[in-house]
Amino acid sequence: MIFKYKYFSDKNNKILGNCPQKKTMCLKVKIKTPRKPNSARRAIAKLFLFKNKKTLAFIPGIGHNLKKFSISLIAGQGVNDLPGINFYCIRGKYDLMEVLNRKTSRSFYGVSWKRLHL
Repeated sequence: MIFKYKYFSDKNNKILGNCPQKKTMCLKVKIKTPRKPNSARRAIAKLFLFKNKKTLAFIPGIGHNLKKFSISLIAGQGVNDLPGINFYCIRGKYDLMEVLNRKTSRSFYGVSWKRLHL
């Protein structure tokens, strides 16, 4: 008999449910500091998935416009130096705007070619 295994071993699959991204609603935005060798102030969002699940996600880039009840899109793979944060918000989708004046690594921060040359 052949069994089909479902890989729900890590936390990301439990929250995302085998989807690459999920649509979430922001409950709170706060700032957290990374662990020992690094020092910075990282923006974190407490998010509500639409099945009574809550999680924390990192907001990449400089500045953001995320506030309470904003809709955002999250994906797996969080930040290495922030313990307990396993997701990051995707910029340039829904209510989270792209990073302004970004010239390099534009795809990660949601800046399109047309926006860059306006």
